Amino acid sequence: MAGYLVTGATGLIGRQFTRLLLEAEDTERVYLLVRESSRERLASLVSGWPNPGRVTLVLGDLSAERLGVTDEIRDELRGNVDHLVHLAALYDITADDETSIKANVDGTRNVIELSADIRAGCLHHVSSVAVAGDHDGVFTEDMFDVGQRLPTAYHRTKFEAERLIREQHDVPWRVYRPAVVVGHSETGETDKIDGPYYLFPAIDKLRRLPNVPLPGADLGDTNIVPVDYVAKALLALVTRPGFDFTAFHLVSPEPQSVACVYNAFARAAGAPTIGFELDRRLSGGLLKLVKLSEHLPGATLVRDAFLERLGIPPVLLENTTFPSVFASAATRRVLAGSGIDVPRIEDYADALWRYWREHLDPFRARAHGARGELDGRRVIITGASSGIGRATALKVAAEGGVPLLVARRQAELEEVRDEIIAAGGSASVYPVDLTDSEAVSKAVKQMVDEHGRIDMLVNNAGRSIRRSIKLSFDRFHDYERAMAINYFGAVRLILALLPHMTERRFGHIVNVSSIGVQGIAPRFSAYVASKAALDYFSKIAATETHGAGITFTTVHMPLVRTPMIRPTKIYDAFPTKSPDQAADLVMEALLKRPKHIGTPTGFAIQTAYAVAPGLVDAIAYQAYRVFPDSTAAGGQGRVRLGKGERHLSAAATALARLTRGFHW
Repeated sequence: MAGYLVTGATGLIGRQFTRLLLEAEDTERVYLLVRESSRERLASLVSGWPNPGRVTLVLGDLSAERLGVTDEIRDELRGNVDHLVHLAALYDITADDETSIKANVDGTRNVIELSADIRAGCLHHVSSVAVAGDHDGVFTEDMFDVGQRLPTAYHRTKFEAERLIREQHDVPWRVYRPAVVVGHSETGETDKIDGPYYLFPAIDKLRRLPNVPLPGADLGDTNIVPVDYVAKALLALVTRPGFDFTAFHLVSPEPQSVACVYNAFARAAGAPTIGFELDRRLSGGLLKLVKLSEHLPGATLVRDAFLERLGIPPVLLENTTFPSVFASAATRRVLAGSGIDVPRIEDYADALWRYWREHLDPFRARAHGARGELDGRRVIITGASSGIGRATALKVAAEGGVPLLVARRQAELEEVRDEIIAAGGSASVYPVDLTDSEAVSKAVKQMVDEHGRIDMLVNNAGRSIRRSIKLSFDRFHDYERAMAINYFGAVRLILALLPHMTERRFGHIVNVSSIGVQGIAPRFSAYVASKAALDYFSKIAATETHGAGITFTTVHMPLVRTPMIRPTKIYDAFPTKSPDQAADLVMEALLKRPKHIGTPTGFAIQTAYAVAPGLVDAIAYQAYRVFPDSTAAGGQGRVRLGKGERHLSAAATALARLTRGFHW
């Protein structure tokens, strides 16, 4: 019967190894070193493992002096640990030097001190094939320091940690060097994104392409093993007597080409596979051209932005493949007859892919239902009680989405909800005053609690004020009111939602802006300024949330016949869109998620102002003269408007038709 002390039992390899260790008949006692912050998690894991009564949790920390293990516990461990299995480490090729040294080097040094103090029978150190660095050629199990270059902090600290193990003389040691470790070959279970998993988002995007064979560059070879093989082999080697001061390679016997690895996962994903590889010399030439392009100004910024979009760390480009071929004949001889063999990656790629899609895909929240892009989406729509908001809610529900209806008037929202339900859809009502911060926060929390997620937001609620500046000298409150709902109300809701959307790495926000922002709209200094403020807030927010998978669309909406424009009677004679037509623009924003949606008129006015701003000012001034302030705005009503009659001047009529949909 043997006693064990294990570090890193909550890690990927540690969980599998410890479970197997507890099943072994000759295991008497297993001590698990655990930090206070992970104690409850590990205790929960142990309760579901075989023979949990054999386990004793030992509080400690790799980064602490003497591992933070008390003298009392050391006394208990002394002479009772036949095998100290050191699994805890930072397996992250993207980590910096300081973080890697603290975890891998300092942690190993502290473990060595503890193993000597408690007189452990053997110190088993799980290293990595990364110690081979850039060694070109066969790297055997008895090789270590052969002058190789160590390109990253991960390579350097794994090498240094193994060196510390080899150079100490207080405790017999064994070293185990796994290749790239992926999830369980049967369940796919894993807990981290590493190695080939970085390529999964790109493979997922390729699923949209026609399934025809692709050409591929010969990028070299890698070496991948599933965690269940590593755990089984490790247990067999730890408990096998007579192999102290030996290193073992836990690797695939044959290197795996990058193309073969890609094809295994592409088949599992239903993405196009590589049909043929380019000649190695041609592939090498193309890679050299790519490297040379990095010296062009801004090239690395563009490259890194593209890679981040795919979730691939740039450092991976330099460390995708191994120049070394890892010999494992000695390890396989020891394991001969045990039934422990490395499965072919083609045989377990499906399991890894399924587990990733269901549990680890950072963009899994983007997946929609079978009916289309909006199927199952939870979409907040403000101003949903009438006009564009109501029409949008009906269309979202018809596409399988669940509109979360927001406005101040509950009774009108309930009418919209009832109409959606009668048509076979689903919707929820949330009466909220968007100028009230506390009310907005409570509503967002309630929505998340009731629906579990919020996918999209349509900022449609707004206030329009058409009044010339000369009539606004004593009406500063007009500007405050416009900003309160059109800008601050929308921003307040966006800020309340961003933490939730960031956590899910998905969210789309549609802001219903105005065609007036694209040009110069006299008498709309309050309204257009508030919409312009939201436009620019969203442009900046889009850059800062780009990495979180959050996108924005601005809809520069033309004039729409809604209750909001009713007080301006001259608009009765203007060509306008219906709320249903306007909702089609919002639906395009939700379904396709472009940066911007507008009308030909809006683009033409925007272009004209960019090319000849003085001329546009002059034309806008003439419009200011021919379209008067309405009586509702305090104007003199120079245009007579009788019931059913609209008398615009010929110039005004022509301009309204020429600039169809613009706010004059």
